[in-house]
Amino acid sequence: MISLEDLMKDSKSLYGLVLSAATRANEIASGEQPLIQTKSKKISTIVLEEIAKGKIHFELPKPKEAK
Repeated sequence: MISLEDLMKDSKSLYGLVLSAATRANEIASGEQPLIQTKSKKISTIVLEEIAKGKIHFELPKPKEAK
């Protein structure tokens, strides 16, 4: 079982975590290979395991300045 603490250790943003997991899930669904060895067949679980093991890093984009 993957804990939220494991997933959030490199970030303080749950929003960024969700965005990066969704992006990575789409990549795997499109044919990219997982970055880890796992018994899981579920894409969502594979992505969360990749994040927990530090294979995926993400940053929130900086907000655009108002004109």
